[in-house]
Amino acid sequence: MSKQYVNVIVDIVHTAVDRVFQYEVPEELFGKLSLGMKVRIPFGRGNTVRDGYIIGFTEKPDYDPEKIKQVQAVEEEAMPIEGQLIQLAAWMKEHYGSTMIQALKTVLPLKKKMKPVQKKYLVRTVSQEACCELLAVYRRKKQKARVRFLEALTEDEVLPYEAVTQRLRVSPASFRLFLEEGICRLDTEERYRNPVRGLLKKEQTFLLNEEQRAAISGMTASWDGKKETCLLHGITGSGKTEVYMELIRHVIKNGRQAIVLIPEIALTYQTVMRFYRQFGERVSIVNSRLSAGEKSDQFERARTGKIDIMIGPRSALFTPFPNLGLIIIDEEHETAYKSETVPKYHAIETAIKRCRMADAMVVLGSATPSASSYYKAQNGEYLLFQMRSRAKEESMLPSVEIVDLREELKAGNRTIFSRRLKELLKETLDRKEQALLFLNRRGYAGFISCRSCGEAVKCPHCDVSLTQHRDGKLKCHYCGYETEIPKSCPSCGSHYIAGFGTGTQKVEAMVRSMLPEARVLRMDADTTKGKGGHDAVLAAFADGKADILVGTQMIVKGHDFPNVTLVGILAADLSLYSEGYEAGERTFQLLTQAAGRAGRDKLPGQVVIQSYAPSHYSVEAAASQDYESFYWHEILYRRLLHYPPVYHMMSLLFTSKEENAAERMAGKVKEMAGEFEGHFKAETEEAEEQRHGAVEIIGPAKAAVSRINDSYRYVLYAKCEEEQSLLALKEKIEQMEWDRNVLYQFDME
Repeated sequence: MSKQYVNVIVDIVHTAVDRVFQYEVPEELFGKLSLGMKVRIPFGRGNTVRDGYIIGFTEKPDYDPEKIKQVQAVEEEAMPIEGQLIQLAAWMKEHYGSTMIQALKTVLPLKKKMKPVQKKYLVRTVSQEACCELLAVYRRKKQKARVRFLEALTEDEVLPYEAVTQRLRVSPASFRLFLEEGICRLDTEERYRNPVRGLLKKEQTFLLNEEQRAAISGMTASWDGKKETCLLHGITGSGKTEVYMELIRHVIKNGRQAIVLIPEIALTYQTVMRFYRQFGERVSIVNSRLSAGEKSDQFERARTGKIDIMIGPRSALFTPFPNLGLIIIDEEHETAYKSETVPKYHAIETAIKRCRMADAMVVLGSATPSASSYYKAQNGEYLLFQMRSRAKEESMLPSVEIVDLREELKAGNRTIFSRRLKELLKETLDRKEQALLFLNRRGYAGFISCRSCGEAVKCPHCDVSLTQHRDGKLKCHYCGYETEIPKSCPSCGSHYIAGFGTGTQKVEAMVRSMLPEARVLRMDADTTKGKGGHDAVLAAFADGKADILVGTQMIVKGHDFPNVTLVGILAADLSLYSEGYEAGERTFQLLTQAAGRAGRDKLPGQVVIQSYAPSHYSVEAAASQDYESFYWHEILYRRLLHYPPVYHMMSLLFTSKEENAAERMAGKVKEMAGEFEGHFKAETEEAEEQRHGAVEIIGPAKAAVSRINDSYRYVLYAKCEEEQSLLALKEKIEQMEWDRNVLYQFDME
């Protein structure tokens, strides 16, 4: 018998071993190994037993067969990785900069298989008459537990095991005799955990308008043909979900499956309800609130063809469907689609790559598309479909007012509520309607600052201010550090320290004080901890158990509350002053999405945008719901400053416990990249039409948050019109000799 060999990636996150190692397959494992399987292997000079993943098979070794070690065992409990997902991981490694094992673990939904839920039954195997005779015997013996069991078994042929042991209080020892004598038998069935079981399927027929029908027709034609990436730009309330469902119906009829990505867990409740009513138990969800067993079962249901649609956040992208046909990315503009851990992949780019591998199609949807997606649609990379009117004829876009908070201050109003917003809140309550108050902050009173020296109280491990919470604690939202509020300033010793800023808790308290008759709910990261937290708040508000919902970003994205007629946006321009070139885009998207929550049914809606920069183009465009106006302002700014999407950008983050080491390594990379930059310029300056190859290097400099958890951070940027030039530079950087005390991360935009 010829020998077999497997190519294995070892489970060690280090660039020195970021390559394929070959192992011989022992005879006892012939036919038992498959692509993506986790195995135990001897590694290194000491033959330390390590885990690894099989990524290929061969009968021709690349090394001396005498030196190749054998696979020791298969990890039976481990989740296998689909072959197509292994290819996707390899692409992610090259494109985003990581080790292969980091990429493999990203596409692997779960580390190990969970045992399925087992349902046990005790089944009568004799006639009812025989059981009655036996019952009479045990009544005479006065054995009460066995009498209870036989009474139930006489009445019902099949008894759930839990009902016998818990409700009837009969121990296994009491009925073991009946099992041995063949009076009954124990049956076991495996059942999948289903996080959405119990919802009713109630298929509805949609009355689609002309814009919806045109979008469905165009996308269906694309799916039947070239499967080009589509961008669906529909204003808030235009009926994008109905378009998605019709397209999914077409895909399922053709024997394929669909993944629907949503940006946050908060959107799952309403989204799943709408899909479940159409497709029943062929729909499932996955998110971080599910137990490991529930997640395992959902991916197993997908793998074995028991479901057709998976709904979830970014990680649902790696659902192991055997015949994937469609990936829908709703609210495609959301930053949640970008991973914060290595590899720093973007769900849109990764979805497009996966769909190309599977001959499937990607659909992006948003009321406020990212400048990047819209730019690609304008340049013909994506097919663009637009819906400019609301799906319900009786539903109109809300009227929007911008309140200049500078004028409020001049008039002596120093509260966070403008006079106009107070007036409209009272009118809304009088009409028995509902209101949303949106604040893009978390915590009770922002940061604590000294009025003598001006220093904020900072985290001792991170270069950020601590946030004050209502429980009297100061907390770091980066590393989790918390402490009591100091009685004096840590910097100068002054006793004049106080909280600045406003959080959702404080807004809630102020609303209750201003409108004591109002029923107020708050929804933010602090009130939705734990399984079902989001659903509970949303369900209570949807059921009319509150008049006003106060919250952060999660209350303004995708939710549909028919009785909400007023949206108040507090400190609308707060995000204009955040770090990054996308601040204007983020502000426009947040304001537009928030405004779109009002007047989504028959009742007219009103929106109040409170701002200190009322004339900024992002604020004005959001108030008029004019995406094109915003886009052309924004893309001109990006073009002038060489930012994405006009230019590609790569950032390289250096982190080290030793600040000098991080700074020195950043300088070395800058020096090498400078030569690289000159190399491209020398090639491209000969012909003006080829100048797009030139790379611009910016930095290195301290990162915006220069220290986190006692690690110092430096950053270097490279920009170029051609992405391939940046990928070539990334490869050169990876091949450099690195200081072992310095870690690095790439981020591609």
